[in-house]
Amino acid sequence: MVVELGSIDKETLQLWGEENHCYVNSLSSQEMESLSALCDTFLPAVDVKQAAAIDKDIADFFRASASAAGTPERLGGLMSERLKHPKKWLVRLCLWLLSTCIGSLILCGRYCFSSKFPYMHSFTQLPQNKREAVLVSWSLSYFYHLRMLYKAMKLLIFLVFFTQVNEKNENLSWKAIGYKGPDPEFKTKSMQRKTLRNEGLNDDDDEGQNDDGHEEEAELYGPLYKGLINMQLPRNIVADSLRQVGFPVSVRNKRNAAPSSIASPSLVIKCDAVVVGSGSGGGVIAGVLAKAGYKVLVLEKGSYCARSNLSLLEGKTMDQMYLAGGMLATDDMGVILLAGSTVGGGSTINWSASIKTPKHVANEWCDEYELKLFESDLYKEAMEVVCERMGVQSEVEEEGFNNAVLRRGCKELGYPVNNIPRNSPPDHYCGWCCLGCKDGSKKGTSETWLVDLVNSGNSAILPGCEAIEVLHKKRRDRNVATGVAFEFQYMGAKDICVVESKVTIVACGALSTPNLLKRSGLKNANIGKNLHLHPVTMAWGYFPKTSSSGEWPEEKKTSYEGGIMTAMSTTVGNFGKSGYGAVIQTPALHPGMFSSLMPWVSGADIKLRMCKFSRTAHIFVLARDQGSGTVNSPYSISYQMEAMDEENLKKGIEKILRILAAAGAEEIGTHHCKGKIINVKKASSEEFERFVKEESSRPLRDLSTPLSSAHQMGSCRMGIDPKTSVVNQMGETWGVEGLYLADTSVFPTALGVNPMVTVQAIAYCTAQSVLDVLRRKKMKSLLRFKCVPKSFRSVIDGQDFIKLHLNRLRRNQLRPQPLSLRFEPWCNVVTFSLFAWILLFHLMLVQGIDFWRQGSGREQVTIIARGILSTPSLLKRSDLKNQNIGIIREPDGRDMGCRGTVFGRYKCCSSCIRCESYGHRPGYCYCTAQSVLEVLKGKEE
Repeated sequence: MVVELGSIDKETLQLWGEENHCYVNSLSSQEMESLSALCDTFLPAVDVKQAAAIDKDIADFFRASASAAGTPERLGGLMSERLKHPKKWLVRLCLWLLSTCIGSLILCGRYCFSSKFPYMHSFTQLPQNKREAVLVSWSLSYFYHLRMLYKAMKLLIFLVFFTQVNEKNENLSWKAIGYKGPDPEFKTKSMQRKTLRNEGLNDDDDEGQNDDGHEEEAELYGPLYKGLINMQLPRNIVADSLRQVGFPVSVRNKRNAAPSSIASPSLVIKCDAVVVGSGSGGGVIAGVLAKAGYKVLVLEKGSYCARSNLSLLEGKTMDQMYLAGGMLATDDMGVILLAGSTVGGGSTINWSASIKTPKHVANEWCDEYELKLFESDLYKEAMEVVCERMGVQSEVEEEGFNNAVLRRGCKELGYPVNNIPRNSPPDHYCGWCCLGCKDGSKKGTSETWLVDLVNSGNSAILPGCEAIEVLHKKRRDRNVATGVAFEFQYMGAKDICVVESKVTIVACGALSTPNLLKRSGLKNANIGKNLHLHPVTMAWGYFPKTSSSGEWPEEKKTSYEGGIMTAMSTTVGNFGKSGYGAVIQTPALHPGMFSSLMPWVSGADIKLRMCKFSRTAHIFVLARDQGSGTVNSPYSISYQMEAMDEENLKKGIEKILRILAAAGAEEIGTHHCKGKIINVKKASSEEFERFVKEESSRPLRDLSTPLSSAHQMGSCRMGIDPKTSVVNQMGETWGVEGLYLADTSVFPTALGVNPMVTVQAIAYCTAQSVLDVLRRKKMKSLLRFKCVPKSFRSVIDGQDFIKLHLNRLRRNQLRPQPLSLRFEPWCNVVTFSLFAWILLFHLMLVQGIDFWRQGSGREQVTIIARGILSTPSLLKRSDLKNQNIGIIREPDGRDMGCRGTVFGRYKCCSSCIRCESYGHRPGYCYCTAQSVLEVLKGKEE
């Protein structure tokens, strides 16, 4: 059965991104009783008279409780199936304890006692005021685990309550807090697209689609739809789809009823390169390899959400496009983590910032870590290429609310403020990019590099497939990567397939890559270590709609609309000194994340704060952290922030509070659990200074103030020594040949700014190394199966090799050409004949160019192949002054010595190979032959 790739999954593509997941709640009745009590304590029904509410929407919001909205049931399902935190068992234990009197006494203390019988109550039996007092005591408790419990429950409850929607995709609080939900313009366009899509399904049989039809399909189903493979289809259909692209596929016998395994997979797919992950690293390297003509298979754990299938709903998007549904944190709840898990990875849901590698960081990596890659022309070229491909520019036509506040405050105070380069056009005014780009104007990898991959016609993307092991074999004295085993859900069970590849690239991100390497048997002690998080903390300022000036900020602007990042201040950057400082920027906060970060002191207070949501500006400080952590698994991360990082964040908070006040905020505050606020308009200068000093000096490592991270890096860092690093400068792992890493895990240290451009540039450089390997493998295969007869496919003597091809030359009666070559020296044929003769006979037999042993004075090109010891001495005797001649490079050094053109001479021996660990490879000679031919053709013309 043959089915056209790109059309088989249109109905499925319509559903991807639209399905609603209903998680089964497995919590016990006692646990649910406590969970419901906690939900109603954080978000109780409040008497509207106390809140002085007038508007009907606000009144309804205050009267509603979390349990009345169904929050406990939804949260129970998420905790049962979606939450992966290693301390989840402890949360469930506490829920059970809170349902008992003894357990409540242990966790709640004196608040459980009463003057009335039975004199001691469980948490669920306590009145609202006592339950609120218990939560406040937890937030400030001496016991760290009680602070963890408070922070975890607050985060989960608020995230679920303010993101849950009904059948109309509405939330009962949104009108009261001034939130529009998904972009109104997108809603209208989405309805029009659905109509067109339904009409298009009836026209699927029409033939002769023109270019406009293809563009319309790309708009409806996404620019990658022709390259997607739906693994939920029967195995034979999947195999046929892959074969159409050109992948050799073998299917397991249907009679074998045993479950699939790595030893007995349901499918075996062969390709040139398999890339695990489709984010900023994997997407780039996959696109480069596919565009070069190689067959590339991309495995992505997440699903694909085309523009038309985006919901732009916070809760739904986080569940579908974020790792662990956005409910990810370090083991001690010290840092909340956000990481993409969808086709396009983090570039699909990031905030558009596209900043090149800071010069002081590149210098540090080059000088202190001896990574010469970061001062090379190749890396500079890579940054230019990726920025051009993403359309990076720094102009902005209209600034959003948060960024306008930051810019105005900085100018008032004389702080430096600059435009942030973005991978979106100047008129891109969208605050929903953290939920996917509605029109494709933000150029993530799913709109750029992966489009190149699909357009190549020789590659494919497999969404919903998670790599479980990198396969490698022992060959001679080293391990060599042979492919990847991956699993996916098929008909309610896990199915396992295997990809056999010439090279393997892992780009799962800094949180997932270490776990995959460990499961695959790699023993490098640095795997998972040296994790950096760019910790972030925030402050906020409230700007009423009726400002005193009546002009700024404009009443129409809201905190969640406009370009997410357009302005940045480096006033605490410390770039000129150690380079370890902090930058000040603005976040994207929709109601779920906004509410989970804001301080809670009572149920009524949080509802009042939420009613100011649309006019509350947030500004954050991001530290280039020296502290580090360890990735034990994608869901188990330990991290310890150093004192210097904490001080940099404190300095940033102090600057932010001043910026907000200078910009005209009426109220300002931080996220510290005490929730202190100051009215800037009414406070004296002394009161203001005292408030700023107090709030900016609060500790940040005790869970009293939430810290966040959207950048994870360094967990498999690059280096020159396998004792201190996981990969070399070409991105290849020390332990397994042919296994490359191409994500933020290879960063030697924290970067200090958004890492998207840097990881894409590194991936681009790694792609060049992979291309070299694939070319060598291709040449080796060509030599083995085409250039040498069967009787000579084993190891042959150099002299016989020469005689064989000389006879072939005579039989073909090739006449000497006007151009001739001199091979120096003839006597060295036996030692290095393989390399030299690959080049020479390629010229003679394929291009018809003759050569003579001795020069006649008419030769145009000289080729030297004397070997690594003799070639340098000959070049020096010939008065060549290049300082790299004769220098033996460190293993995997980027410097090629005198490889390539040296004053008209070409070399094709092991002296020109980049790294001694590769041994003698004929691919370099083949590539050199191409260069020689270009010169000869130019001279002939």
